[in-house]
Amino acid sequence: MGLIHTKMLVHYLRHEKYRLLYNINSMRLLILVIVLIDFYYISAQEFTLPEDTEVWNPVPRIVDTFDNLAPSDAIILFDKDSLNNWQKINGNPADWEVKSNIFTIKPGTGDILTKQKFSSVQFHIEWRAPRLSDESGQNRGNSGIFFQERYELQILDSYNNKTYTNGQAGSIYKQFIPLVNASREPYVWQNYDVIFIAPTFNDNGSINTKANMTVFHNGILVQYKVILEGATTYIGKPKYDFHNNGSILLQDHGSKISFRNIWVREIEVP
Repeated sequence: MGLIHTKMLVHYLRHEKYRLLYNINSMRLLILVIVLIDFYYISAQEFTLPEDTEVWNPVPRIVDTFDNLAPSDAIILFDKDSLNNWQKINGNPADWEVKSNIFTIKPGTGDILTKQKFSSVQFHIEWRAPRLSDESGQNRGNSGIFFQERYELQILDSYNNKTYTNGQAGSIYKQFIPLVNASREPYVWQNYDVIFIAPTFNDNGSINTKANMTVFHNGILVQYKVILEGATTYIGKPKYDFHNNGSILLQDHGSKISFRNIWVREIEVP
């Protein structure tokens, strides 16, 4: 109903209601109609000026950005020459090879993980697969990034390399196939930019909200807010078990994957 017609109807009913007062039922009905129409009219007129819909607080904090560098509020997990922010699962120092501003998996030495634990994050990492022309499938440039030590984003040389699609580069391992294969040739640097939203749990340990993940592979969207069904498993279906914040883990899968420029930003989820 337009505002002009609404005004006319209100004017009419407000005058006619005096003629109808002899009937109590009609009066009750009339009052209800007038209240509803008045509410509609007031609601339609609620925002009359541009500033009525302007929000001034809270003010977002300032974060400086730089070309090809981490944002000013990022936590630098690896920059140039130190694995001081990482350790082995048993707590010993990370002993993967560090050289020329990159570090490389030392096969057989085991996974490494961040000393700091995280909830929801924005995460950036650059990685490079070795040339392994004599290998194929999951044996060619395999590693993985585990958020909270449980939820794996697969790293694999998927350039002209056939394997199960929920296990190729850019997949959420054994759960979600990437939207496209954005892989580059072996020994060419690649990158992931990830939004990981951590799960939440009820007081009794049951799942409240499931984790979800968005992933860009070399600037191409390959996962969009996929809702994880639980922690990564090699055999069987994923499931959730209660946990607190966790480290970011890099997997030693026997391949000499190299890494550089790793940073993370903590995200506060409403």
